[in-house]
Amino acid sequence: MKPMGRFMVMVACLSAAVASAQVPSPEQNAARVAAIKQWIVKSKADLKNYQWMETTVVSYKGEVKSTKISNCYYDVNGTLVKMPVSETAAKAPTFGIRGAIAKDKQKELTGDMQKAVALVKSYMPPDQAKIEASKAAGKMSMDFLPGGQNIRLNFKDYQLPGDVFSFSMDPNTNRLLGLGVTSYVDDPKNAVVLAVALGVLPDGTGYAEKITLDEKSKDLQVTVTNSGYRKSN
Repeated sequence: MKPMGRFMVMVACLSAAVASAQVPSPEQNAARVAAIKQWIVKSKADLKNYQWMETTVVSYKGEVKSTKISNCYYDVNGTLVKMPVSETAAKAPTFGIRGAIAKDKQKELTGDMQKAVALVKSYMPPDQAKIEASKAAGKMSMDFLPGGQNIRLNFKDYQLPGDVFSFSMDPNTNRLLGLGVTSYVDDPKNAVVLAVALGVLPDGTGYAEKITLDEKSKDLQVTVTNSGYRKSN
């Protein structure tokens, strides 16, 4: 065999070996899905020992339109309670034709804002039953994050037809690194991207530290920040 031929065979074998190494086994997939479910259950259970502040900020075209701060905790029945502490909203002009137009626009915007916030709440915290349903339907896939070190498990049709809930993980430890969602409001044309940065409290409790929803088609952004965690009495 000519040198070039041997070289091409070596390249082909190496490529096949790399591809094979990147394809997870059923056992690896099962372990990773189990780790995700375990994180969801443990996080919810551990957070029942805490109360914290949730700050929700809605911006339109880069301008803050509303800010809501709530005190969050789980009651004796295990239900998450959010008690409003303060809420502010930008006011539209109220006089003349411009005021009438601005009022109508404000009403439309308020509806869009409410839908965007509701969408965030529908995805967080994640639902392990929906994750399992996507996996059972053969709609789970895996890809590598930039750099090739960490992976991302993707669950298609998690909640809506065509949406994807993704979990970034360290493949060596199955530790969750972050969450992400590609979804839409009302119509697939109104695409939204939701990114979740995870935090860890001193005792190891995992939680959603910051959630950002971006609806580019309407220049609308929702940011939910959870902070000030303290043990419940």
